[in-house]
Amino acid sequence: MSSPAQAQRRFQLNTGSNLYSAELTVAACADGQCQGRGTVRLFSKQTKQLVQTFTSEDLNFFLDNDSHTQPTVNVVELYGEQSPLIFADFNFDGTQDLAIRNGNRSSYGGPSYDVYVYASRPRKFVPSAELTALATDNLGMFQLDTKRKRIITFEKSGCCWHLTTEYAVVPGQGLVETKTVEEDATGEGEQVVVTTKQKVQGRWQTSVRRFPIKEYYKD
Repeated sequence: MSSPAQAQRRFQLNTGSNLYSAELTVAACADGQCQGRGTVRLFSKQTKQLVQTFTSEDLNFFLDNDSHTQPTVNVVELYGEQSPLIFADFNFDGTQDLAIRNGNRSSYGGPSYDVYVYASRPRKFVPSAELTALATDNLGMFQLDTKRKRIITFEKSGCCWHLTTEYAVVPGQGLVETKTVEEDATGEGEQVVVTTKQKVQGRWQTSVRRFPIKEYYKD
């Protein structure tokens, strides 16, 4: 039998969304970390009614560093904290979507997510295979540039090769890659080779620049 510290836990989350509150149930918590099969019940803040129920095979998360009693919401830090629930407009259609943590299946054993977008016709959240793939095949949850309406992912290989990729959401086409920035410091010499590829009027344009490593990574 599990000890009380490892027993099933339930959390009420009222922050992170102006539309919804959430009830999280997770299999076990110990030493500030929760993991295992979980359930997320989403409620309307306006009507207090249950909106939808989701499941996660591994609702893995740490409790907030300050309170040690609650999960965070909407935190997406590269190489840092990534919350079990992320509310945002992922496809820039004006409605709030939801990403739910589902283990550590992204690159280097990082956080992975099941991503759901709100569909107005059935009036419910539906799984997005494209966005879930982005949040599984890269370094954790993707980030958003809401002003430019771009989804941004990050990849790496060891210490010295990094790739940043930007996507646009095009109606009728889905995700379309629009820009990549490759930072390569794996070659000989104290240089970083930065290769930028950007789609301009439907055509890719490429530029290559070289920087001294100490200057490029001085921050």
